[in-house]
Amino acid sequence: MTGDGTIKVLLVDDQPLLRIGFRLILEGEPDLEVVGEASDGNDALAQAAALHPDVILMDVRMPGMDGIEATRQLSATDSAARVIILTTFDLDEYAFAGLQAGASAFLLKDVAPEELVHAVRLVASGDAVVAPRVTQRLLETYVRGARPPGQSPEGQAAPHGAPARDPLLEDLTPRETEMLQAIAEGLSNAEIAHKFFLSEATVKTHVRRILTKLHLRDRVQVVVYAYESGLVVPSNNPDW
Repeated sequence: MTGDGTIKVLLVDDQPLLRIGFRLILEGEPDLEVVGEASDGNDALAQAAALHPDVILMDVRMPGMDGIEATRQLSATDSAARVIILTTFDLDEYAFAGLQAGASAFLLKDVAPEELVHAVRLVASGDAVVAPRVTQRLLETYVRGARPPGQSPEGQAAPHGAPARDPLLEDLTPRETEMLQAIAEGLSNAEIAHKFFLSEATVKTHVRRILTKLHLRDRVQVVVYAYESGLVVPSNNPDW
C-alpha cells in the first residue's frame, strides 16, 4: 500500500470491456487505485515488476501466457502482490489450479461491485476472501483425483501409500500443528478460538507463526498446503 493507505490494483484480462468495468468500480473508492492493466500473462509479470501492485485481479484464460502460469511465476518471485483469480464457476478447475499456483483467492467474474471492493481490501490486508469451507470444498472436489495414490506433491512415490512428510512441519509446535489441522478443516478464527478455549487474538498470532514457518502467504494457502501435503485426506462425501 502507499503511504496514505491506498491499495494499488493491477487488472489482468484480455477483455477490455471487463477491465473497464472493474476500473470504474474500483476507482470509485477513495482507498483503491488501478495502477495498470494487462491483457496477458507476460504483460502482467512485466507490469507487476514495474508498478508493484498490492493486489492483482487475474483472468485465467488469456492468449500467450495464461493467468495460472503468470500466478505461478509471480509467486516464485519476491513480489508482495496478492493474486485474486477470476473464474466463471465457484467449483472451477481453474480456481483450483490458481490456488495451487499461489493465488490468495478466487472470485466469480460476475461478482457484485460491493463484493469485489470488499475482496480487494481483504486480500490486501492479508485475509482470506473465500470462506475456508468453500476452499475446502473446492479442494475436496479436485484433489481427490489430482494425483495417483501414494504419490507426493512433487511426484515422488511415498512409503505406505502416503505423501512424504514436509520437513517444515517439524518446526511447528504441537499447538501450531493442531491449529494447522483446524484451519485445513475449514474452521474460522472464531471457531478455532472456541474449540481450543483461546482468544481470537491468540489464534491470529498462531496463524501468523504457521504462515511464517511454512513459507505460506495466507490462510487459503494453508488449506491448499494441508491437502497437497496429505495432512488432510479428501473425503468421499456423496453430497459434494
